[in-house]
Amino acid sequence: MDCVVDSNVKVSRKSKEEKKVFKKQLKASHTLLRHEGISTASQPTKSLVVANGGLGNGVSREELSSVLKEMGEVEALVMPPHKPYAFVTYRSEESARKAHIHLNGQKLQSGENSVMLYLSYINSVSQEEEASVPLPDGLVLLEDFVSPEEEALLLAAIDWSSADNDVTAQKALKHRRVKHYGFEFRYDNNNVDKDKPLPAGLPVACLAVLQRCVSERHIDMMPDQLTVNQYESGQGIPPHVDTHSAFEDTIMSLSLGSKTVMDFRHPDGRCVPVVLPGRSLLVMKGESRYLWTHGITPRKFDMVPARDPQSPAQTATDPGTQSQLTLSKRGTRTSFTFRKIRHKPCRCAFPSACDSQGAPPAPSPPSPPALPSCHSDAARLEEEYVHRVYEAIAPHFSSTRHSPWPRVCHFLSSLPPGGVLADVGCGNGKYLAVNPEVTAVGCDRSAALVQICAERGFHAFVSDALNVPLRTASCDACISIAVIHHFSTEERRLEAVKELVRLLKPGGRALIYVWAFEQEYNKQKSKYLKDFKKEHHGKSSPTVNAPEESQEPHGKSPCHASTHSEESNEPTQDVHAAAGKLSVHTNRTAFNTQDLLVPWHLKAGKKQDGGESRDGEKKRERKEKSEETRGQTCSNDATLRSDSKTGPSLSSSSAVKSESENGAAPVFHRFYHVFQQGELEQLCGLVAGAKVQSSYHDQGNWCVVLEKH
Repeated sequence: MDCVVDSNVKVSRKSKEEKKVFKKQLKASHTLLRHEGISTASQPTKSLVVANGGLGNGVSREELSSVLKEMGEVEALVMPPHKPYAFVTYRSEESARKAHIHLNGQKLQSGENSVMLYLSYINSVSQEEEASVPLPDGLVLLEDFVSPEEEALLLAAIDWSSADNDVTAQKALKHRRVKHYGFEFRYDNNNVDKDKPLPAGLPVACLAVLQRCVSERHIDMMPDQLTVNQYESGQGIPPHVDTHSAFEDTIMSLSLGSKTVMDFRHPDGRCVPVVLPGRSLLVMKGESRYLWTHGITPRKFDMVPARDPQSPAQTATDPGTQSQLTLSKRGTRTSFTFRKIRHKPCRCAFPSACDSQGAPPAPSPPSPPALPSCHSDAARLEEEYVHRVYEAIAPHFSSTRHSPWPRVCHFLSSLPPGGVLADVGCGNGKYLAVNPEVTAVGCDRSAALVQICAERGFHAFVSDALNVPLRTASCDACISIAVIHHFSTEERRLEAVKELVRLLKPGGRALIYVWAFEQEYNKQKSKYLKDFKKEHHGKSSPTVNAPEESQEPHGKSPCHASTHSEESNEPTQDVHAAAGKLSVHTNRTAFNTQDLLVPWHLKAGKKQDGGESRDGEKKRERKEKSEETRGQTCSNDATLRSDSKTGPSLSSSSAVKSESENGAAPVFHRFYHVFQQGELEQLCGLVAGAKVQSSYHDQGNWCVVLEKH
């Protein structure tokens, strides 16, 4: 092939088999693009769509742009957020034709991964205008606040090798390492002991910077407390508000090293992602300090504007409408957070969030929600106790979902070549590659899980299972694995089954798995129950044949939901809340009720607490590091979805048992309706135009194969 391309694009002559694979992949790409509403042109134009060359595939703007520019002058490159494709417009039609010929079917090396590019002509590219959203009131970002020389001096002043905790109160937390100066911030009560200052004051290297902050009126008084956090790539901090009674109004955070994105979230659900470049100073005052939570989502890549906004100190770019985005790989970042100890009660203008004025610092323990009584109640319950939870736990959840089930694989392998498969509720996409002879597309309500699918090269998009944007009768088969049990009313569960049937062609089949109330069936305990004793001896780990819902991170249920003693091997039963309230289930025990909340421990606990052993945790961490890097989704994903509902943020959500920073595992609660024997068949029987072909019990799950007439 006579062409000149960038060195990271590999050109090779295709064999007959490679051409066959190319045609199938191209067909699958075009099918997905049609579902996204993109129509291709049969004649050459100046614009092309580049399938597999998007931010959703882990391809940065710089990598794609360098390849495209080899073909000619690029007029515009549009990379929609979270999408596995991009649009390019060349200055001339000749350049576009050259790109179509020479780049189609070629591999683009993107970091450690490679993607296959497919280009098709389109008539035009609709580019949304870049939208700017105001920063929270009282928030100011000052870029290049310190020089590279000052940055080096500040970093050198922090001696991480020192083990004298009485002087600097150094902590090694699960998500990062921390060092305190002046006063220790205690994560057990989220406050400081104002009568016990640390012997070491603030590092001398900080004084010149702080004096400049005072002289430039960024802060009114000299800070006397410093918390230094060091984050490695992939680490973050949960959303939080610094305790009102502990510190005065102004809080300053100096970012050194790698760039990151900090998410600010208002109690009404609004979220503003703020890009923090290295050597920048973030100043929080007023509403931004007292009312908005701030946190950093754990991930290895961020989506950031390809160019800085005109007024970075006043606005932030909304990734939901920004098309001039690129990927920024995180490295080691060290933050210096300066605060002034408060010695009098806080009298801020936000009493609802102020612990000095009667507001509790955190809801503890949260009251379990009630069963929904109407459609809107059900939607709110699922938003808080399903959608937001999976968005928060997506990387950890994905690390426990790596082994396809044999009977699901058997169903997928039985599909005829050339068929179209839809995996509704695809999670991390572990079933999308089982049968390479079919065109498989997945969808999931969690944008973070869809992002993981994209990084693995799968075709997936964000969608609610009640309203999938695929044409009626467009699929030969559908699967719904461990999804429908998350709907909180029978009506919504029925609608989910109807939607699967709508997607099927006549004669098409759907495989449905739901969690079973009967975890002991035909005198055999499910793996979920069997794992209890192993778990409490620290020997259990997910296995190939582990049930879909038993591949849980190991650990005790929340303290308010368990009376289990360390000396006993007998599990406790579900803890029932007040009448009309949902109960909180004790993991690895039999069910006592059908509608319940199931805990998810975000990080494995200590071995003696029934958690994963340190060796097991290290193995899992090594496995995660060897996989493709996690996605570049913003924690504001809920605001980017058209079907999202406004509600309380995760940081204040009762779906979260704890977000403690002292090494304790954050615990999230997910809603489930576990199905009794015969219930799934009865539900499917209510759907017109379909019949239950077969049903069975598979390791603690009820399963049906549904056929459309």
